[in-house]
Amino acid sequence: MPKYFILTFLCLFGFTNSINAQFGFSHEVGAIVGPVAFQSDYGERHDFATNAGNTGYGIGIIHYLNFSYKADCNCYTPETFFNDHFKLRSELSYNKTELQHFGRWVDSKKTGLIADQLRAMRGSSSVTNIGMQLEYFPLSIREFTATIGSFAPFVSLGGQFSFYDPEAYSLLGPLESPLTTPDKYLGATTNQGGTVWSIVSSVGCRYKLSPLADLMVDMRLQYYFSNWVDGLNPDPTRYPENKANDWNVWFNFGYIYYLQ
Repeated sequence: MPKYFILTFLCLFGFTNSINAQFGFSHEVGAIVGPVAFQSDYGERHDFATNAGNTGYGIGIIHYLNFSYKADCNCYTPETFFNDHFKLRSELSYNKTELQHFGRWVDSKKTGLIADQLRAMRGSSSVTNIGMQLEYFPLSIREFTATIGSFAPFVSLGGQFSFYDPEAYSLLGPLESPLTTPDKYLGATTNQGGTVWSIVSSVGCRYKLSPLADLMVDMRLQYYFSNWVDGLNPDPTRYPENKANDWNVWFNFGYIYYLQ
């Protein structure tokens, strides 16, 4: 399935190239990497140990349409507010997180079958994403591009389509047995992958490293329109503490190169 995302990304890149040929925009390409904190049905909500423990990694390749500069004539586009403050970002990314229960319910002082079952539960979620975001730069993109050592903060909003591959298991044996699985998770686990849409928002900043290169950091929130991305989905009517869909926070470090 991930190969279809790669093909789609290449099609998007080809589409943006055709746009460039017709309208004279310029392109930027880059790579991102960083830690991902996955918020799921593993662990306890608002618990620091859960947020710190259920952390994985993410990597990606990104492409930008730069509306302020025309590569075909090596000149600026007509000065408009949109051209000088917005960029369109396309992305193909992958993240994976190992998951387990943290918090008071699995504290070493807790005894009994349920505590042992929770401590033995393990899982992981691998997600491949493809999508677009519109980035807004409150400061002038032209001035940032022309000034080495300058900073350009931004915020973004967009959507992504994802293929997820979860794994849920127990150190005590196969799940979906009363001997290994707490009651709230009986009938609520899966190792079957699927697809899901998500909404993505981020805040970040660029640093002008050289005339043709930027460094970037951003903090992203990605909310999936499904509660199965982690492989667990307890009945939300009986267990309202697990009613929220899965989501993650990703802190990115990136390098961006301007194509001429």
